[in-house]
Amino acid sequence: MPLPRIDAPLVLGAQVEARAAHPDLARRPALRQGQRVWAWRELRDQAVRCAHFLRARLGPCDDARPGHVALLSENHLEFLALYAGCGYAGLTLFALNTGLRGDTLAGVVNHSGARLLVVEARFLPEIERIRARLEHVAAENLLVLRPGAPPGRDPVDLLSCLEAEVGPADRSLDAPPVDVAPESDLVVIHTSGTTGLPKGIRNNHLKLLVIGQTVARHLDLGPEDAGYACMPLFHSNALFLGFHPVLAAGGTLALRERFSAREFVPDVLRYGTTFWNYVGEPVHYVLKALEQEYAGDEARILAQVARHPANRLRYALGNGAAPPDIDRFVAWLGLEDMFELYGSTEAAISTFRRRGDPRGSVGEVTDPAVRILDASGLECPPARLDASGRIANRAEAVGEICRVGAGAGLFQGYFADPAADAAKLRGGAYHSGDLGHILVQEGRRYLFFDGRTEDWIRKDGENFSAAPLARRIQEHPDVELAAAYGVPCAVSDELVMVALRLREGASFDPAGFFHFCEDLVAQGGLEPVGFPDFVRLVEEFEFTETQKVLVRRLKQQHFDRRRLPAAPLYWRRRGDDRFHAFTGEDFEALRRAFAASERLHLLDP
Repeated sequence: MPLPRIDAPLVLGAQVEARAAHPDLARRPALRQGQRVWAWRELRDQAVRCAHFLRARLGPCDDARPGHVALLSENHLEFLALYAGCGYAGLTLFALNTGLRGDTLAGVVNHSGARLLVVEARFLPEIERIRARLEHVAAENLLVLRPGAPPGRDPVDLLSCLEAEVGPADRSLDAPPVDVAPESDLVVIHTSGTTGLPKGIRNNHLKLLVIGQTVARHLDLGPEDAGYACMPLFHSNALFLGFHPVLAAGGTLALRERFSAREFVPDVLRYGTTFWNYVGEPVHYVLKALEQEYAGDEARILAQVARHPANRLRYALGNGAAPPDIDRFVAWLGLEDMFELYGSTEAAISTFRRRGDPRGSVGEVTDPAVRILDASGLECPPARLDASGRIANRAEAVGEICRVGAGAGLFQGYFADPAADAAKLRGGAYHSGDLGHILVQEGRRYLFFDGRTEDWIRKDGENFSAAPLARRIQEHPDVELAAAYGVPCAVSDELVMVALRLREGASFDPAGFFHFCEDLVAQGGLEPVGFPDFVRLVEEFEFTETQKVLVRRLKQQHFDRRRLPAAPLYWRRRGDDRFHAFTGEDFEALRRAFAASERLHLLDP
């Protein structure tokens, strides 16, 4: 079915309205989750109900009474109804990371200025712990979402309130008469902060719709296509690369509450998925699940998955997957292609890897303003490869990925955080905080991602600051000084390592330190993504001239047993309940895993 022509303003409400009114799309499925299906007309009606409800509850909106709504939920149809409802109503949704706890969660909600908070029932205990600290949410505007449950008479149940105050779910109302500009903020998505407050990245209607249209064109999507959103909708990956491309195409988006490696293939077959958006490690986990299910028999995997008659999967797109995992995923899932991207929620810089681009790259850089800069702000030379294909001038070629000159792409700035804006936009350039290098082939510039700068860590698709993590770890009674930094991962992104200088007379307790970190997560002082994977004990740190810990050397040495033959090193793996000594044998086993993932250069720069 060809892509229907949609002539509507670039605001979310108008775009949903156009699809709900289109004769070929109105009754086609827009969202699916389990047995629940919403057509485009039904999504429109549910969004409009939410819009009327939110506007009535919030009343007049101005600078003193912002039209801000916060949502703490996993992936559900109602998440997208509230999202689109905010679009119709001219309100801003603050999508909260479900891993936030305690002071951090309270701080993010308060900083947002949200006057209405919707929380999925399973996260209500976390909100109850901080309820007394919420500054802007009135008691009657703390509402509970019980997805798919029939409305009752509970005064705090969102679906019950919708029915009582707006009308039954099958009622179709006129959209509220609100003039929404494409430049209006639609959703604020938070980076992971680990401790302190995560930064909120502003995303307007225009940015989100343009990204969706661009991705839909790249993948040649149409109404017959179906996406699969198992990455969290509070993260940009699922909105940018899942929902909005489906919206642009008039297709269908299937939802799963949260990622499951074992349920991935059954869901893909059940929903007729044609494309999937991913972030890093889930690709590896899907492959491991298939390997276990079929006892490593690739012939069976190809016969029963890649060539399964119900398998319609054509494309996967995202970032953080290793080249060998990409190769296996394409083969085992029967894909036409898999697209590694470079980009962030800020969307100041983006690339899109296409078929035929150099192996391991994240696509061609076509924007001349995107450059690799060294620490002094000078442009780095392109990479030179030796006879074995390794970079011969890595120290010179690798630098920070920046956008030089006026403008910052689609980046609108951070919400109410001028200091964060100034840190990103300085010296006449947008600084991504990412390291990379350029390889020139046949006159084309291809970008390769080389990790984060010392002050930032990227793990599981989340970027967060290392400094506040170190400060929180330093609260351990036996720790005198701590440093945190990202270290290579054999699968995707980075792992978290902390270096500790213990107090005089103290000794390291591997089980006790693990439980200390567990308690920090449970109390909200540490996000799960910041839980250390490696620990190094040092007698003394090296310091810069300004008496800051010299993290660069620690990061270069990481957990390399050849460089640190006698250093006390500890690590944890998935499922562990304590840290364990990291031995030379452990390191060699990891080296083999890195070699298999074609990431050995990360250990041997």
